[in-house]
Amino acid sequence: MDVHEILNKIKNNEMSISEGEEILKKLPYEDLGFAKLDHHRSLRSGFGEVIYCSGKSDEHLIKIFQNFNERDFNVLGTRASKEQFLKVKEVIPEAEYDELSRIIKIVKKSIDKIGCIAVCTGGTSDIPVAEEAAQTAEFFGSNVLRIYDVGVAGIHRLLSKMDEIRKANCVVAVAGMEGALPGVIAGMIDKPVIAVPTSVGYGANFQGLSSLLTMLNSCAEGISVVNIDNGFGAGYISTQINRLAVQGNV
Repeated sequence: MDVHEILNKIKNNEMSISEGEEILKKLPYEDLGFAKLDHHRSLRSGFGEVIYCSGKSDEHLIKIFQNFNERDFNVLGTRASKEQFLKVKEVIPEAEYDELSRIIKIVKKSIDKIGCIAVCTGGTSDIPVAEEAAQTAEFFGSNVLRIYDVGVAGIHRLLSKMDEIRKANCVVAVAGMEGALPGVIAGMIDKPVIAVPTSVGYGANFQGLSSLLTMLNSCAEGISVVNIDNGFGAGYISTQINRLAVQGNV
């Protein structure tokens, strides 16, 4: 059953809107041969498909961006190099790039932002991962409060910002080294904390493993942990929490 048939059945009262919506949620993807684009993901999950740019050939990347752009979708691409962005911009002039977070954005429709998410970092070296989280959350419609360089080496910096942090519906805490920041924050607020370990640190940091283990083993309640350097994952789930909070479901 195609979309036209579904709409006709709804129009003629042969199918309810809810029945039609359930069918649309399962519509097939668009097969480009090298990629299968899920144009109905936002209908199922509330978030459109995001392009992971790293490792893709220029040809494939450009075709994927073009396909989404032609449908007037807002498009988010993560882990993109400057070179990849320039290739995309040649064919889509309105494409934007943030070199710090390595995000490509194409915004066709205005984004209304709701609620508040606090994104905190232990140090300035963690900011690229934090910006990936912050910009992902903003792209999907959340207001973001950035509080950077408030790690445990100078705990007074964090304490001076606690009143602001408590106003957020959830917190993304990004830290490398030993990764203590999320546990400290979680012990002082009544909101969920999404911990993001980063690969920032010296040798025994093991490229983020030490901070990951600290966060997983924290004795503070209310912490969830995403993968090392996964700012995108933190930005995504924090937006889900923020939406629920604004809607009064949590």
